[in-house]
Amino acid sequence: MRCHLLIDADDTLWENNIYFEQAIHTFISFLNHSRLSRGQVRVVLDDVERFMGYGSANFTKSLIETYRRLAEKEPCDEDIEQVRRFGEGIGSHPLQLLDRVTETLEYLSPRHDLILLTKGDLEEQKVKVERSGIERFFRQVVIVQEKDVSTYCRVVSDLRLNPKQTWMVGNSPRSDVNPALSAGIKAVHIPHPHTWHLEHEEVQNAGEGRLLTLSTFADLRTYF
Repeated sequence: MRCHLLIDADDTLWENNIYFEQAIHTFISFLNHSRLSRGQVRVVLDDVERFMGYGSANFTKSLIETYRRLAEKEPCDEDIEQVRRFGEGIGSHPLQLLDRVTETLEYLSPRHDLILLTKGDLEEQKVKVERSGIERFFRQVVIVQEKDVSTYCRVVSDLRLNPKQTWMVGNSPRSDVNPALSAGIKAVHIPHPHTWHLEHEEVQNAGEGRLLTLSTFADLRTYF
């Protein structure tokens, strides 16, 4: 049966969060707080990130704001510029597709209706898609600010998808799996070892046949 496969991008098709984690590690070492543990600094950064939003530009703003809040000396222009470089350095990493993504999309695209569904900054995500070289496998690219139940309902309606034949494929329980199931479509969960921890959430109980959990993206070929 031909299915509609809504496929996530960051940490499903290509590496993403590892670069943010590297920048955070460097930032916390640079801050070198005398009283707060690394974990406590991370809690403050998490709170700032929730407010700032997604994408590397907002992440850079989050690092700077966190530094201003926690620095144990008056922040100088030189220090702020260094923190800015930690965030801006994320964009210098080459885009790295996950293992066997291209060959799996080559297999799936003639058999199913593939739609790339990613969230984040519009221009930043567009650039990633262009750099990836895999846009040709997708009928459409949809970039949204948030993936919640209303987003999935809107996408299904706008693209005239049959919910019974529609699957969301992604690594994030919070954005890819649970809201998709709540919206009445199916989900494929492909955990990534470095999924952003703010995307972690217990996967909800789904009815029989509505949820698949796979080890790798390439495993999609077994089921689709």
